[in-house]
Amino acid sequence: QVQLVESGGGLAQAGGSLRLSCVASGDFFTIQIMGWYRQYPGAQRELVASAATSGGLNYANSVKGRFTISRDVANNTGYLQMNSLKPSDTAVYYCHADVRLRKTDSLDYRYWGQGTQVTVSS
Repeated sequence: QVQLVESGGGLAQAGGSLRLSCVASGDFFTIQIMGWYRQYPGAQRELVASAATSGGLNYANSVKGRFTISRDVANNTGYLQMNSLKPSDTAVYYCHADVRLRKTDSLDYRYWGQGTQVTVSS
């Protein structure tokens, strides 16, 4: 089993910054991709940013230039640095990891963190 534990959410003022962290633990071979989604009330989760072990980065247009995703691959940890926050960034943020459980596997499995609330006041 794989567990993801998030931290770093909370309240910030518009223009401020927050940093989210996500630590993965459990029995697995490697993490292929770590990323962050967010969910507004009554809506589906939407991609915020993702980082592949190969180095590929992906950002939603709404956060480009403001958010930065990074990973500490050796420690199975991912980060989302959020700068120039806007009230529209208020949402529950979920970390995910696409995990290769065994070296011989050909499929990856997606696991999710419990979610952390980010609230940005105007």
